[in-house]
Amino acid sequence: MNVATRFLLRKHLRSSCNFTLFRLLSEQTTKLNFDDLVKDRPIVVFMKGTPDAPRCGFSNAVCQILKFHGVDKFTAYDVLSDDELREGVKKYTNWPTIPQIFFNGDFVGGCDIMLDMHKNGELIEELKKLGIRSSLLGPEKDDKNTNS
Repeated sequence: MNVATRFLLRKHLRSSCNFTLFRLLSEQTTKLNFDDLVKDRPIVVFMKGTPDAPRCGFSNAVCQILKFHGVDKFTAYDVLSDDELREGVKKYTNWPTIPQIFFNGDFVGGCDIMLDMHKNGELIEELKKLGIRSSLLGPEKDDKNTNS
């Protein structure tokens, strides 16, 4: 919802009931925008900085974990470039920290969750569900060319 629309709605919605409706509409609009940012993309990371130049140790750790598994391409949003993006994603997920990771539009968690998934092997399975083979599994063997 753009600033002009918000201003007009605030001007006309003075009662607390109407203001509550306005707030709910604003939150729904924000949620729909975040739905659009994460849907139809295998991996999305809301982070501080960019994958090539992370500006926080936790964002860097997530990028390194993904790189360690051979994931070089993913959608990243730099929350330091946009306050509305940074605060909006926290409200959208009800998660207080950055980075935030999504797989196929589903919220996974933050750096600590990614690190745990990496340590216990769950990340390999989750990547497989996304159609991504973790480089930790080594090269795929072609059974047709194997002489037994």
